[in-house]
Amino acid sequence: MTTNYADLPRLMGRMTGAEKHGPAATSTLDALWVLYDRVLRGAPGEEGRDRFLLSKGHGPMAYYAVLAAKGLIPAEWLDGFGGYDSPLGHHPDRVLIPAAEIGSGSLGHGLPLAVGTALGLRAQGDSAAVWTLIGDAEFDEGSNHEALAYAGAVGLENLHVIVIDNSSASHGWEGGIAARFAVHGWSTETVDGHDHGALLEAYTVKHPNQPHAVIARVEPKN
Repeated sequence: MTTNYADLPRLMGRMTGAEKHGPAATSTLDALWVLYDRVLRGAPGEEGRDRFLLSKGHGPMAYYAVLAAKGLIPAEWLDGFGGYDSPLGHHPDRVLIPAAEIGSGSLGHGLPLAVGTALGLRAQGDSAAVWTLIGDAEFDEGSNHEALAYAGAVGLENLHVIVIDNSSASHGWEGGIAARFAVHGWSTETVDGHDHGALLEAYTVKHPNQPHAVIARVEPKN
């Protein structure tokens, strides 16, 4: 287990030989690290823990590296990434990875699942936060638009979305992706997706009675 960000490239390097979506992983590394290192509360399986649902599951190297760095999966698993007998597939599998809340890789599912999770926790009086990380191209899926509209309408304060924005969505909106959330009553912040200080500040903004979206701008496209 480590709290040293400098270890992550080495951990990712143990998986690059089999990886098909390297840029998709590097675009999420900083956002994931700051979230796991500075924000999420509790460990997998603990009552009252925060939940993280990875929707952008097409480049899981960064996710696996962060989980290994935090001691949530054995680092030895990284060497077999993508192999027949490995629990670390090209899309995360919650059955094989205890730290994963959902299986992901099918775009457009993470945000709707996060809305349902946040609603369930709120109904139980559980104050745990729910986080999901999605890619901007997932807005090509109607499921995300329905989910964000509903979450804003019911004021899901415990819901947080990180959008990795690398200008790969087919459609745009005046004012950018943040405007798409704001029109439905969300709190929003747009930051440099590689700036750890800016990410932390955006993650911890107070947003009473509103769900919160952090738009993490990264380059290049992937």
